[in-house]
Amino acid sequence: MMLSSLLPSAGDGNCYYILTEDCTYGSKYFQAGNMCFCSERSYLRNFSSEGPPACFLKVIMLDDSSTVTVNIEILQPVRQETAAFLLAIGSHTERLNYFLERLSLEAALRAVPGQQVMVEIDRQHLPGVIRYVGSTCRNSSAVLAPCFFGVELQGEGENKGRSDGSYHGTEYFKCKRNCGVFLPFNRIQFGPIVDDDYMKQKPKLDTVENVPVKVGDAVSFYVDEVLTKGVAMAVYKEGAQWFVKVCPEEEGTTDIFREIPMDSIVKESLQSLFSPVVSNVGLVHPNQMKHEISESGEECPSWISSLEVNSMVQITLDKGNQVSGIIRWLGYLPQIKHKMAGVELDEDKGVTDGEWLGQYYFHCPPKRGLFVKLQSCQPDVRFQWSRSSQRSLGHCGDQEVPPQAPDSFPPLRDEAAVRVLKGRMKGIQGHCNSCYMDAALFSLFSCTSVVDSMLFRPFPLCDRNVQSILRDEIVTPLRKTGFVHAGSVMHLREQLTEKGQCSSFTNAEKDPEEFLTLIMHQILRIEPLLRLQSGGQEQDCYCYQIFMDKQEDLVVPDVQQLVERSFLSSELKLVEIPSCFIIQMPRFGKEYKMFSKIIPSLELDITDLLLDSPRECCVCGDVATLECSECFKDKMFSATGLKQFCSSCSRQVHSHHHRSSHKPTRLHVPEEFQSRKACGSQQVPREKLELFAVLCIETSHYVSFVKYGPGSQHWMFFDSMADRHGGENGFNIPTVTLCPEVAKYLDLPLAVLALEQPRDMDGVAKRLFCDAYMYMYQSKKMSLYK
Repeated sequence: MMLSSLLPSAGDGNCYYILTEDCTYGSKYFQAGNMCFCSERSYLRNFSSEGPPACFLKVIMLDDSSTVTVNIEILQPVRQETAAFLLAIGSHTERLNYFLERLSLEAALRAVPGQQVMVEIDRQHLPGVIRYVGSTCRNSSAVLAPCFFGVELQGEGENKGRSDGSYHGTEYFKCKRNCGVFLPFNRIQFGPIVDDDYMKQKPKLDTVENVPVKVGDAVSFYVDEVLTKGVAMAVYKEGAQWFVKVCPEEEGTTDIFREIPMDSIVKESLQSLFSPVVSNVGLVHPNQMKHEISESGEECPSWISSLEVNSMVQITLDKGNQVSGIIRWLGYLPQIKHKMAGVELDEDKGVTDGEWLGQYYFHCPPKRGLFVKLQSCQPDVRFQWSRSSQRSLGHCGDQEVPPQAPDSFPPLRDEAAVRVLKGRMKGIQGHCNSCYMDAALFSLFSCTSVVDSMLFRPFPLCDRNVQSILRDEIVTPLRKTGFVHAGSVMHLREQLTEKGQCSSFTNAEKDPEEFLTLIMHQILRIEPLLRLQSGGQEQDCYCYQIFMDKQEDLVVPDVQQLVERSFLSSELKLVEIPSCFIIQMPRFGKEYKMFSKIIPSLELDITDLLLDSPRECCVCGDVATLECSECFKDKMFSATGLKQFCSSCSRQVHSHHHRSSHKPTRLHVPEEFQSRKACGSQQVPREKLELFAVLCIETSHYVSFVKYGPGSQHWMFFDSMADRHGGENGFNIPTVTLCPEVAKYLDLPLAVLALEQPRDMDGVAKRLFCDAYMYMYQSKKMSLYK
C-alpha cells in the first residue's frame, strides 16, 4: 500500500480508517470492519523520519478508544463524512461489506432532505421522505459521531415508525406521532433526487387563472420569423408569467424542448404527437416495406399488425434519434384519429408517467412514458443480430449490430442492480441450448467483479478475441444496459468451438463446469481458482465437485456441512484462501439428486479447511494442536465444524471409552500462535467466504439466483428463456425478477424447512432449495489481490 494513500483529505484534522482484516493486539481482538483514526500530526510524525518505510501505524479505535498498533496493509483510508455514515452500522461485517460495495454508500453521500426513499422496518419496505441527515449523539466530546437519516414515513408506512421526529428528547424534525424513524444508510433504498426540470413539467396549475393552453395541445410559434408547429409538453408558471414547454415537430425528439412564453403561443386544433416516421435501421429497408391500410384509412407498414401490448419496440424520430421501450397501452386518445401507443421507455427520455390530459392510460416511472402514433413504432432493433451469427441463428436482415465500445463498467449492486437488470428482456438472451452459458455468465459478472481478471489481464494474442467478445459484447452491455442479445453469446460460442476443438458448443447442451474450465483454463489461462492438497500432493482446479456417500444423518444439509464432509472424506485441505470458490453439489448426472433440499450457507467458514492455518479448539477455544476425523462423525458434537482440540481437551475427549481408539493427527501451529498460546492470547481469526450466486437445473434447463445486495432478501432470479415471442423463427425473452421470498425460508428452523413441501413454497424459492447445481462463493478481501 502506498503510504501517501493513507493521508486524510485536505483540511481534515484526523485520518480515519477501516480494518479490512481481523487483527489482535495484546489480549484484544478487533474484527474486520472496526473503525479507527489517528491525528494528521501523528501520521506525519510516524512516517516523516528517515529510514525504511514504516509498516505499522498507531491508531485509536473508535469503538472503545483503545490505542492499537496496526499493520498498514489492513487499513483502508476513509473520508470523515464517509466514516460517519459507516459508523452508524452496528455490525462490523455489514459495515465492511458496504464499504467495499460503494454503491449504497455513494447514494447516501448524495442524499438530501426531501428525497424520496424506501426504508426497511421489520423486514418490510416502506415509503418515506428524508427530513434530517446527521448525528443523533448528544455526547459532543465524541471524536466522530455516527450519521443517521431521519425519515418521515408516508403512505403505507404511516404509524409504523417510532417517533415524531425526536430522538432521546431532542427534536431533529417534525412529523406525526409514530411516523418518524432514525436509520443508518444500509436500511434505506435511495430514490432519485428531485429534478427541478421535471417538476416544471407537471405543476399544479392555479385553478383560479384561465390557462388557454394545456398539456397535449397542438400549438404554433415563430422561430426567426418562421412559423413552427409543435406539441405542449408542460405548462408552468414562473413568477407572474406563464410558459409552455414545447416539443417542435421539426425537431422530432423528446430531448429537444423549447420554452416559450404563453403570450407567444398560438393554440391550434389538437393534432398527432409526431409525424409518421419510418426508421431506416429497421428489420427491412423502407423501400422494401409492404404497406397495409390502417383503420383510419392510411397506408402503414405491414408489421404494425404484429405489435401489441408488451411488444418491445423502437421509435425513430425525425433527426435519427432513437428510443426503445415496451408498449404498455394501445388505443385512441381524445380528438386524435390515429391509433396511438403508450410506450414505457428504457431510459428517462419520455415526458410522462402514463398520464395524458389528466387521465392515466398506463403507469410507469416519471420521464419514462411517451405517447406516439402506432405506425411510428417498429420491432426493437435489439433483436437484429450480427451477420456473423445469422447463419447459425436462422435469421436474416440487413442490419448489423455495431460493436460495443471497450469501456469497463463496474458490477451492479443494490438499487443500481434493480434499476438496470430487473424486467423482461433483461439479462442474457438464450438461444439454442445456451442456458448453461447464459446462467454462468450472468452469475459471474452481473453483480460481482471477483473474476474480472478474465476481462482485462493480458493474454496471448490468439486468445484476445475471446477476451474482447466476453468483455465488450457480453459483460459491458450487461452491466451498462442490462441486456445481452443472443448473437453476442453465439459469437462467443463459435470461438469456443474453435478453441476447444469441439463442434457442438454452438448447438448442444453442456455443463457449466465444462464451459468454465474451457474458457478459464484452456483459453484465457487464468490462475486456478483453487489450490488443494491431499496426501502431500497439490492439485489445481477451477470448480470443486462434492463427492460423498449417502449419509442417513443428513436429511436437509447446508452447504457448510457438505463441503466439510467432502473435504474430510477426501483428506483435502485448501492451500490458500480462494478469491472465488465454485462448488458443484453431489448428484449423478442431471436427473438424480442426492438430497431433495439443500440449504444455502450465506457464509462459508473455511478456517478449518485451510492448510497450516491456526485452528481453534472446538471445546475451549484455545489454539488447536490436534485434529480428529473420527470425532467429526460423533453425534456428541455439533453438526458442523471439523473437530480439533488443544492437547488438554484432546486427552479429556479421548479418555471416553467410545473414543479411546481414535487416532488424532497433529496440526501445524504457526509460530506466532505458539507464542500467543504461551501468554494466554490465542484468539484465532475466522476466514469466511460470501455466497454471491447459485446455478440451478431442472429438466436440463439452467437458471440462476444472484445476491445483489447485503440483505437476506436481496436476491434476483434470472432465466434466459423465461418466455418466447413467435414460433420457430421467433426469439426468447430473458427475464430477471426479484425474489425476496427466499429470505423467508432461509430463516426457517431446519425441522420446519425439512417438512416444507416444494409445491407450496412461494415464488421461485423452491428452485433455489431443491434444484441447486452449483454454488459460487467469493472472498472480497482476496479479490483485491487476485
